[in-house]
Amino acid sequence: MESAGLSPRQLAARVGVSGKTVERWIADEELIPHSRNRSDASETLGVEAEMLWPKSVRNRFKTDGAQEIVQSYPYRSACPSTVWSDLIAGAEEELFFAGYTSYFLWTQVPALSETLRQKAESGCRVRFLLGDPAGPVTRQREEIEDVALTVSTRINMTLEQLTKMGTVTGLEARFSAAADAMNHVSLSVFRFDDQALVTPHLAKLVGHDSPLMHLRRRGEGGMFSRFAEHAEELWSGGVPVPGDHPRLS
Repeated sequence: MESAGLSPRQLAARVGVSGKTVERWIADEELIPHSRNRSDASETLGVEAEMLWPKSVRNRFKTDGAQEIVQSYPYRSACPSTVWSDLIAGAEEELFFAGYTSYFLWTQVPALSETLRQKAESGCRVRFLLGDPAGPVTRQREEIEDVALTVSTRINMTLEQLTKMGTVTGLEARFSAAADAMNHVSLSVFRFDDQALVTPHLAKLVGHDSPLMHLRRRGEGGMFSRFAEHAEELWSGGVPVPGDHPRLS
């Protein structure tokens, strides 16, 4: 809501509910609004409805071969670190880390740098799409979060780890373009071949961890494809990491 410039009462007016109703949505993660209200709220905020209320999407699917949602977590930290490790280890063609900072990966996955090097050397494409640590959206997000471990610091921590790896063929890094930064900071997509972990970064979650969905591709045109295409669009418009950091190619 901060990113959209709306207060709970302003969002309520746009959706056609009371301010207290929106406050209950924010306070109770188990509370799922009616589908029309979910649609109106997501359109107003410019965020996919399934990212605001992932449980509502999971409830619509039967546990059969058509299901794309492997698991949903109320917080990113609720996802076991072994999930990240196993997905990275299992990828053979594509590792795409399109998180705005992605610094936490080195705290979640043991020997990550060495694993990424081995993956790249074996022919797996490894990409990092990061936010610009000096960009206006980064500064805006830092003002919203107001924490010691700032957004720019977290991005620079990732850049430091990548710099330590030196030049690795098959490993690429870009900053998202200034025009795309708001879209990037609002949604992180981490792809591992035909699986992905997707998490939003919503203003209402400042001071809290973000929800996360584990998706598996089940054909074209589904949730996995939409989020993968979103990440690819950001990558296509991205810019190489500037000269004060080694270019990775």
